[in-house]
Amino acid sequence: MSFLEISNVSKSYGDGATRTDVLDDINLKVDEGEFIAIVGFSGTGKTTLISLLAGLIEPDTGGIVFKGKEIDGPSAERGVVFQSYSLMPWLTVSGNVGLAVDSVFKDKSALERKEIADKYIEMVGLGHAKDRKPAELSGGMRQRVAVARALAMQPELLLMDEPLSALDALTRSKLQDEFAAICEKEKKTIVLITNDVDEAILLADRIIPLKPGAKATLGPEFKVPFKRPRDRGELNSDDDFISLRAEITEYLMTVGAERGADMERDIVLPNILPITQRSKGKEEKLPEAYLRAAQSPIEERYLDFSQLKKVYPTPKGPLTVVDGFDLKMNKGEFITLIGHSGCGKSTVLSMVAGLNPITEGAIVLDGTHVTQAGPDRAVVFQAPSLMPWLTAYENVELGVDKVYPDASKQEKRDIIEYYLSKVGLGDAMHRSAADMSNGMKQRVGIARAFALSPKLLLLDEPFGMLDSLTRWELQDVLMDVWKRTQVTAVCVTHDVDEAILLADRVVMMSNGPNARIGNIMEVDLPRPRSRKELLAHPDYYAYREELLDFLEAYEGGADPSEEQLKSIQEKRAARLARQKAAIEAAE
Repeated sequence: MSFLEISNVSKSYGDGATRTDVLDDINLKVDEGEFIAIVGFSGTGKTTLISLLAGLIEPDTGGIVFKGKEIDGPSAERGVVFQSYSLMPWLTVSGNVGLAVDSVFKDKSALERKEIADKYIEMVGLGHAKDRKPAELSGGMRQRVAVARALAMQPELLLMDEPLSALDALTRSKLQDEFAAICEKEKKTIVLITNDVDEAILLADRIIPLKPGAKATLGPEFKVPFKRPRDRGELNSDDDFISLRAEITEYLMTVGAERGADMERDIVLPNILPITQRSKGKEEKLPEAYLRAAQSPIEERYLDFSQLKKVYPTPKGPLTVVDGFDLKMNKGEFITLIGHSGCGKSTVLSMVAGLNPITEGAIVLDGTHVTQAGPDRAVVFQAPSLMPWLTAYENVELGVDKVYPDASKQEKRDIIEYYLSKVGLGDAMHRSAADMSNGMKQRVGIARAFALSPKLLLLDEPFGMLDSLTRWELQDVLMDVWKRTQVTAVCVTHDVDEAILLADRVVMMSNGPNARIGNIMEVDLPRPRSRKELLAHPDYYAYREELLDFLEAYEGGADPSEEQLKSIQEKRAARLARQKAAIEAAE
């Protein structure tokens, strides 16, 4: 008999017309000591599945058997780590972990219980912070507390519901490595819910997709053949990893595309020009700010960052966040900025947006100095900043009315509907922003930015709040819409794959303070791009390796030498040369 067995489980919520079917005919067998990763899109019922396994809710049909006995409620034998930390804010790290230990090991002495709590606090690397309260901890540290608390209960089955998804990509990668080491040490049976394919491959023995849509069910399983411990750098050079990653990703993208295939509408974009792109020879009496930002024939050095510096006053004296940022961009070029937290990426973006004054240096866009915000620069933030009481259509309309003041009502409508359709909101454009998911809101933000026909598109971690699979969808949406406009763009990201997918050049920043450009990598991959096509390209993983090596070189505030950075570039060049020679030999 299996250690854990799910048989024909279905679950829905509500009754009659309000009934929502979530899971249907779920079947899964898990052996003792096995690590299972279930991957899927947001809203597919992953959290419902974990709640069923934890005994927090009951299935409508079917049953779940754990160690030969049907689950009929929660138990200390099944520990749970949720996406939200759920820590007691008035208790310290030791207090939060100790609370769980005390509830499970009531028959042990106070000293024994303290030793158990201390063991797992040390295991997750929080021995130095055990007397701090949650408010004094970063998001990553809080999630470590939640993991320590679950492990300290010494459960036989550990259930984890997207425990790292609320963290930025770089912090998440670090905790994945730490968690892999902990899992090796503890040797528990684990079911992990995740939306991150890399996380699943790094940690799991088997990966099972949860197909999207009402009545979600499990898809085909993928076995992970790699020996433990697994090193993400080494995996990146492993052909079996590349093949498995592509296979899982392609499957998820296919079922995701089937879910949203009917969302686009066939709308023709009207041939009208926004006031930010009209020639200065026009006789219309346009606002002076728009005239200064009017189109010019400049193609090279279209956007020029010249020795940019930003200093903030602090109680301890001036803090130089960015120092000597120097970059020239051509018209139509797409740049991504990547680096560790605190390296000044968003500071650079806010200065070119005109939202943050420049301390020293200059930014010139299309021959005009950037001194303030303007409609020639559209910004998509991590949070889309929509008016919650307005519909998606009305939120986009606010910008379109400003930029196309003399367009007809029908022309404006066509522009708004064209871009909302392109981002997959053709059937939801009249839904209020308050009733939308984070992913849908971000789609509105992207549609609004492109509808303004800006000279410069600025994206500040636009998909950072979204799960990995929703990010894939929106990255492809962004690339599809950008393909038509070829707008000059700068995107700040923590995501290595996103940086490569979007960019002509990836600009890697050194650690702050006094952050500067540490390396620039030209991405010579064909356009138009999609994630699916890149995964099949032989050069993709060479670029990925360079970015991973660069980020590792700057890990923990390190300041690598020029020789070290040069060796990283040479490593990528050598890999590309080997791949080219192999292809030529095969031909």
